[in-house]
Amino acid sequence: MRYKTVIFDLDGTLLNTLDDLTDACNYTLSQVGAPARSSSEIRSFVGNGIARLMELALPGGLDNPRYERALAIIRAYYYTHNQIKTAPYAGILALLDELNARGYRLAVVSNKPDSSVKPLVRDYFGERFEVALGDQEGIARKPAPDLVLRAAAEMGVTLEDAVYVGDSDVDLLTARNTGLPCISVTWGFRDREMLAEAGATVYADTPEELLQCL
Repeated sequence: MRYKTVIFDLDGTLLNTLDDLTDACNYTLSQVGAPARSSSEIRSFVGNGIARLMELALPGGLDNPRYERALAIIRAYYYTHNQIKTAPYAGILALLDELNARGYRLAVVSNKPDSSVKPLVRDYFGERFEVALGDQEGIARKPAPDLVLRAAAEMGVTLEDAVYVGDSDVDLLTARNTGLPCISVTWGFRDREMLAEAGATVYADTPEELLQCL
């Protein structure tokens, strides 16, 4: 085995959450009298947590007087509407089962709220992951290394034989800040060209290719 521990991003890597995020964002925008955003716009906004998503989607961002209200609305709405259209990408469950069978240690680290990450991982992936962590008070979100280090500590592993897997520039920075190699998947929210500009060097176009990289 080249690696022993694999740290996965969630949105755009394991789960296709784009439609539910788009619906939640546009519901929120409608509630505060702001124009809707396209799915492609939402795709470009995600990756840095729901507060950043709302900042980018709402005209004026943080300077908009309706920002705090909008953030409260999307947090409440998405928490109860995040499994409507969301699903694992094709081949992901088979990949995880194979990694489990081979003895890899698996974790999820996401900038999505921790209160959403844990039930999503449980409901879609069962016991396939040892640890699933999301954005929470008192710990810096990605691309800071803190969540990855917390996941490793909870699993009781070192990161010497670990690799990070994600679909975005944020994931590349997270891996770099944690001192980990990164495998960039191309089926998620950023295309290969954007990943290359962000410094990606190893790509997987399918879960089968990802298994080969590991």
